[in-house]
Amino acid sequence: MSTTAATIHLPTPLRPLADGATEVCVSAGTVKDALDALAREYPRLRRHLFTEDGALRGYVNVFLNEDEVRTLPRQDATLLGEGDTIMIIPSIAGGSPPALHEGLERDEITRYARHITLPEVGWEGQKRLKAARVAVIGAGGLGSPAALYLAAAGVGTLGLIDDDVVDLTNLQRQILYGTDDLGAPKVARAARRLHETNPHVHIERHPARLTSANALGILENYDVILDGTDNFPTRYLANDAAVLLKKPYVYGSIYRFEGQASVFDGRTGPCYRCLFREPPPPGLVPNCAEGGVLGVLPGIIGSVQALEVIKLILGIGETLAGRLALFDALRFRWRELKLQRNPECPACGDHPTITELIDYDLFCGLKEEEMAETTEPNGHRELTPAELKARLDAGERPTLIDVREAHELDISSLEAVGARHIPMGDLQGRLGELDQEEELVLICRTGSRSGALARYLHASGFPRVANLTGGINEWSRTVDPSLPTY
Repeated sequence: MSTTAATIHLPTPLRPLADGATEVCVSAGTVKDALDALAREYPRLRRHLFTEDGALRGYVNVFLNEDEVRTLPRQDATLLGEGDTIMIIPSIAGGSPPALHEGLERDEITRYARHITLPEVGWEGQKRLKAARVAVIGAGGLGSPAALYLAAAGVGTLGLIDDDVVDLTNLQRQILYGTDDLGAPKVARAARRLHETNPHVHIERHPARLTSANALGILENYDVILDGTDNFPTRYLANDAAVLLKKPYVYGSIYRFEGQASVFDGRTGPCYRCLFREPPPPGLVPNCAEGGVLGVLPGIIGSVQALEVIKLILGIGETLAGRLALFDALRFRWRELKLQRNPECPACGDHPTITELIDYDLFCGLKEEEMAETTEPNGHRELTPAELKARLDAGERPTLIDVREAHELDISSLEAVGARHIPMGDLQGRLGELDQEEELVLICRTGSRSGALARYLHASGFPRVANLTGGINEWSRTVDPSLPTY
């Protein structure tokens, strides 16, 4: 009979009888041969494994890879294959696991076998995963792969925080959902999908938007916070809450073909504000809907986030704390930057000024005084698509300026009603092309970027400026449904 190399994993109670070894490599033909080889190498193990006549003792369970040996057709005479793993699991009469493995059901032992055989995880690590509670903020592009892998790994409780519903544009990258889920609340459909992946995982649903009013109450019940958000208000809110609660915060972000990941430790710093003290002005940085994102990219970054969460729970390896990982998908290059805690950081610095959560929509968007300016008679106007359509039908011809990027025009455009294209980044250098006496109507996807530029133009001496409220998507919904939304 030919022999092959196999690895025998030893549980903690038997390791003292094997000079502390956690796993032993043997060369054998069958499971029985492998156990005999183990007993020859460590004679003190023999009486714990075999009866006097050489049969496997009734209180010892042996698994070959994921299958209990006693359930196999040839039982311990089963032939070994290259790279097979044998797990020895002591048990009491009746097959109930001893105190060492309380909390892991027999199905879980099989399910997590590949984890348990890792010395860095083992039984204790798997039980730590099961006892862990992880908050996933955002069940979208990043939250989908991260939550799937955390559920598969056996993280005991996942809290899903999202107030959105499944949209057709989500399906290009948000792998928790399918076509049948369109229009349904994300947390409900995500919970169902995660339960299909692992019924042992408890899913806590929070079908709400994270705000300064509810963030601390929700997040204080979790051990680790995973950021799967796609907007600055929620990101700064999550960071500040993590610092106030002294919890680790696993960060990820994606845009077009690039991604970022890090771990911001709310207990020691650095935090997200050490890297980006304040958010950019509204409209300056396009979001994924406006700038696009490669569908597989959130799978890569979300998986990195799940990896970092698992390492934090197990206390193994080196996390990304103090490091920022940058991924360029087009060139397939990873870069790493060192991060340091900023002593003057308003959140985690030596003299923090952020001692409570604030209204982050105002902080990351329009300041109150800026909002007031838009209501003044000489400020820029907000013009609804219906109002603009009525004026165009009446023969009026204001100058329509689409400030989106060129690739966005390939999806939908108002060129048919006279819109001209000046990208947001070019507008400042092309003011000379605009007539200050004409009425200007600025257009973008949702009205955010164009609203910011309307304020800029008004401050630059253009008295008749309007912003198309809701952008071209709102025009599609209320005026011309033939235009695609995105």
